[in-house]
Amino acid sequence: MDPTPSESRARPSATHVERAEAGEQWIARLLRGGALCSGALFLVSLALESLPDSESVHVLIDILRKGAASALLVTPVVRLMVAGTTLGLRGEWRYALYAAGVLGLLAVAVGTGLHA
Repeated sequence: MDPTPSESRARPSATHVERAEAGEQWIARLLRGGALCSGALFLVSLALESLPDSESVHVLIDILRKGAASALLVTPVVRLMVAGTTLGLRGEWRYALYAAGVLGLLAVAVGTGLHA
């Protein structure tokens, strides 16, 4: 006997669960990768502190530290984009719209901050 429509919605299908797990794995990889990238850039900048003082070394240290900070700031935004996309692909439109709304607010805030 086939389940009724309400019963089939109550139990997620195997592909639905697999997609959810794949989305969670992508998010975990992104967060881990962003943290490792940021940490590596910061550690390299710390190691460069042991070099003799010169303008080129100070510029490189500054670039590496700004890159590390940027990676830390961009990682949650990318996570939000991936989460919104995977939610949309799973048909959870309400939460995908929430993610899009937060991204839109971030874009407005950054755009407004750049012109201030």
